[in-house]
Amino acid sequence: MVFAPFFKNTLFNVLLSSTLFLSMQVSAAEHIAPPSLSSIENGDIERLLPSDEVKSILAGETEFLSLYSEYMSADFRGVVLLIPDWQSMPTNNTGMSFLRKELNYLGYTTYAMTVPDIDWQASKVPKLTPAEAQTKTPTETTTPAVPNDASNTQSQPAEMKKNTEPHHVDAIEKVTDEILDNYKINLIARFNALYQTAMEEPSNIVVIAQGASAGVLLEFYADFPEQRIDAFISLSSYLPNNKRNKELDQTTSLVTPALLDIYYANDSNDILMSLKNRQRWVNRNAKFDYRQRQLFGLRDQPNQHARLTKEIDGFLRRLF
Repeated sequence: MVFAPFFKNTLFNVLLSSTLFLSMQVSAAEHIAPPSLSSIENGDIERLLPSDEVKSILAGETEFLSLYSEYMSADFRGVVLLIPDWQSMPTNNTGMSFLRKELNYLGYTTYAMTVPDIDWQASKVPKLTPAEAQTKTPTETTTPAVPNDASNTQSQPAEMKKNTEPHHVDAIEKVTDEILDNYKINLIARFNALYQTAMEEPSNIVVIAQGASAGVLLEFYADFPEQRIDAFISLSSYLPNNKRNKELDQTTSLVTPALLDIYYANDSNDILMSLKNRQRWVNRNAKFDYRQRQLFGLRDQPNQHARLTKEIDGFLRRLF
């Protein structure tokens, strides 16, 4: 009876220590990253859409999904490749989902592909090795030498004045060139794989791209790639980088295929302010198969989708 409290306290201490140890193990568990946006979108597409419309395509080592819809008219007019804006699905309600089905009745087979994820940490800045980091001394940490003569004393005020003078500093881009180039590389890889799939049935090839995806594809086709297309239709094309977006005005006039540039009255100022400059470059480079069309109203309205389809159909009927 004398040792009962001792054993009771010992058992309590053992249980308490075990509980603390387990809680420390749980808190020290590794962080599990959330699922990527593309994996969530792919899961929704495979679950909600008919299986015969979902096609899996391999671009290098990356597998992505595309939505296939066959033409439903007496005459077959071609194949349309639909590329949505970045961070957007091929079933979005800003025109992609409507065009994917409506163009079938006009004689087009459509492929709507999923876009790659954005790597916000993409960077091309080389990292220093430990040896280089030890040998490389930053100039900001060096201690200035103490002037020992009159000449150094006279030059010090001039140096201080030079350092305090105001100077121009460029604004830091929210989307850097590295992030945009990384997205462009991944998008072009998927586009090339989708293009090869579409070429299995030789016909007219039309590309309809949206937003930033349209911007990087315009840059791609301005370099005269081997992939031949018969028409390019851009919907509110832009690049989320001020410098690259300004250069896009000239780039638009250099693409080889016929180009229909569609924009909305409620688009961002970056898009609306660049339209006149695009037309100036088109006139200078004599791109006579370039057209601009403005659509009014909200882009997710059914009437807006009908106007969009009508503009695209009219443009393509002038070509083939």
